[in-house]
Amino acid sequence: MSTAPTPAGGFATDRSSSNRCGVTLMNNQNGHVVADVMRGKPNVTVTDYPSMIRVDGVRLLTFDFEEISEALGFEFDVSDFEEIMSTHYGRMVHLDDRTVLFANPEDAAEYIDFDLVPVSAD
Repeated sequence: MSTAPTPAGGFATDRSSSNRCGVTLMNNQNGHVVADVMRGKPNVTVTDYPSMIRVDGVRLLTFDFEEISEALGFEFDVSDFEEIMSTHYGRMVHLDDRTVLFANPEDAAEYIDFDLVPVSAD
């Protein structure tokens, strides 16, 4: 969401969807490896900061635990992911073999019991 000054001195707010989702990872050894696994994937941006690492994606982010385990050299699972993740935005779904973040709840509907019943404007 962004804001911009208006002529009347207030602020206008853009409430349209950013179509993005992401996580903040700890800046530690495991966080770096997970970030490196995600670097270069289509529609994924990794940004390093002194105390954290941001991983942002367009529409969808998938953290594949098998791929991460191979890069780390030991088994990595959802509890390990939660240990290094401090925040997230988007709809997060934990599965046995991966964690998926969705920018839009409609895309995660089958996982989160999101009710897609049409609403009438009448």
